[in-house]
Amino acid sequence: MAITINLSGIVILVTGASGGIGFEIAKHLIQSGATLAIHYNNNKEGALQLLSGENNGSEIFYADLSSSEQTIAMFNKVMSHFGKLDCLVNNAGVFIKSELTSDLNKWISDWEFTQNVNLKSAAILSKMAIEHFIVQGGGRIIHIASRAAYRGDLADYLAYAASKGGMIALHKSIARSFGKDNIKSFAIAPGFVKTPMAEPFINEVGEDFVLNEIALNQLTTTNDIAPTVVFLASGYMDHATGATIDINAASYVR
Repeated sequence: MAITINLSGIVILVTGASGGIGFEIAKHLIQSGATLAIHYNNNKEGALQLLSGENNGSEIFYADLSSSEQTIAMFNKVMSHFGKLDCLVNNAGVFIKSELTSDLNKWISDWEFTQNVNLKSAAILSKMAIEHFIVQGGGRIIHIASRAAYRGDLADYLAYAASKGGMIALHKSIARSFGKDNIKSFAIAPGFVKTPMAEPFINEVGEDFVLNEIALNQLTTTNDIAPTVVFLASGYMDHATGATIDINAASYVR
């Protein structure tokens, strides 16, 4: 039997949807019929671009996810606008170079900002989504983590690796704790993906450096990530709740 994915009637909040991986995820979800709450911070134009075609009633929502207050307010606005939520995609993230030899106060500031955006906001949104899902009768959460959660990262990106490790622990705990409430949790762990966020690092070390650590001949793109999110959101993989899917061109194999 052929598999057909039709997400019509499904409301999905995607954080960091105005560019990079999040933009491609949002585009694929809309093309599959989903109605999206499209979160953005700095790139409103990118968010609006997703509304330019058939968008099934999707809407954009602003928040600086380093602020707990703005994160909470954004979720409440999504709920007020749509009246329900079926799936949360915790995609938003930052990848900040913070040298261990830098000023301690700056290093701490970088660390706190990274944890707030990458992990704390995901935890807040997950808590609020779970509370809604319990009343609603179920839902799905998809976390965009990183291979760094498992293999670590370079010394200049300790905060990033720690935040993604925390996200994986959060994801597994949700899956184990709320399955009986019909709440499923999944994670995707990409390697380097050709995005504006990764571009400064790739430019610094050279594309050959990144290519040499993967098994394929091309860098991973956003289009290599997005279809998996659509499949997870569809319900076809619900019994994989708690699983993490590696999409890193075999640069880290568990």
